[in-house]
Amino acid sequence: MREHNLLEDLVAVSPGMEIWWDSSPVIFANWCAKMLAKAEPGDQDNLKRQFKRMYDKENPETQLFRGVTTNPPLSLQAIKDDPPRWQKVAAELLKENDGLDKESLFWLLYKEVVKQGSDMFLPLFEASGHKQGFLSGQVDPRSSFDRDAMLKQAEEIHAVNPNVMVKCPGTKQGYELIEELTSRGIATNNTLSFVLPQFMDCARTVKRGLETAKRNGVDLSHWRSVITDMEARYGDLGGLREFGKEQGIELTEGDVRLAELAIFKKAYRLLKEGGYPSKMLSCSLRVGPTVDGKQRLWHLEEKAGADVVVTCPPSLIDEVINLSDIQDIKFEANRIDVDPPKEVMDKLMRIPYFERAYTEDGYTRDEYNSLPPLVKTAEQFSKATNEMVEFAATCVSGACIAEPSVS
Repeated sequence: MREHNLLEDLVAVSPGMEIWWDSSPVIFANWCAKMLAKAEPGDQDNLKRQFKRMYDKENPETQLFRGVTTNPPLSLQAIKDDPPRWQKVAAELLKENDGLDKESLFWLLYKEVVKQGSDMFLPLFEASGHKQGFLSGQVDPRSSFDRDAMLKQAEEIHAVNPNVMVKCPGTKQGYELIEELTSRGIATNNTLSFVLPQFMDCARTVKRGLETAKRNGVDLSHWRSVITDMEARYGDLGGLREFGKEQGIELTEGDVRLAELAIFKKAYRLLKEGGYPSKMLSCSLRVGPTVDGKQRLWHLEEKAGADVVVTCPPSLIDEVINLSDIQDIKFEANRIDVDPPKEVMDKLMRIPYFERAYTEDGYTRDEYNSLPPLVKTAEQFSKATNEMVEFAATCVSGACIAEPSVS
């Protein structure tokens, strides 16, 4: 096993890049223990050193992880990771708050997951002058099309900790929310976003909100904006291959990954050229494709040199650390500026689903709510939220289950 993992190599050639932990930080210790348990004995000391460099409470300014993304499925995983811990938390909340129903207890539990996770990154938040160490807490995905409900939730999430960034969906109502929160100096993360029109809409929306905040003398010392590109959810969950087949075009795994990267790279370039205050955030990454019989990491390799956020779930970090062909992965400085091959782009541009996603005005704001990957992701997130509500229901009834199910 190499002394430094590939994420550390990627940051070394990418000034300004931030690696974030894509899960609740409360599971980090248990994840490390599981990784060590399955590692070869000769690799364990190396892994311990890597884990210490990933998250270091005593020296946060040097740690690899510069922030955190969470969502309802990840919060549910945090509860699944240690059910007795959260059953105890639920019991305390029920004792402190008379008459809680399952929805009310769920919301308090959710905010407690956000609180405990963001507490772990407060040292970095302070050490960085309030510029890093944010944790994204998402509004209820079941309210993705209800601006007023999301605003109330956002206010409560924001109040949890000074380093909590409110995660807002890329719906029509979500962008209205982002402008309002930005005008108040509240940090935001635009999630459920997949296509260039959404990214540019968000960038312009944040710029307007920021101008309003400055005119009104709002304190912006705790403010940041990131725009999330849920990359593989666009290509895989959104059905790019199927849309290609409708045009008589067969797409390989590599074509799909390059399509996702083309959209991300164009957004990165346009934000940079336009001087927008938001930073692109790359998530929903995949290992692949396989080239000449060897695994590649195009979602990481093609971002070398980028001043962006890359958020990585524990499962991806596991794959990256234990990649079978790790010796073949080399990060080229400024790879972010290299466009996909022309023959691939020509093929992709014949697919309306991609052509619209790659064009700044390919979708209107009114059309975002019906985007296939948005609809499907919102449904998945809502299902996970309902499962967390059911966990709360068992606690309200006094019969907490031993382990909540995860879909």
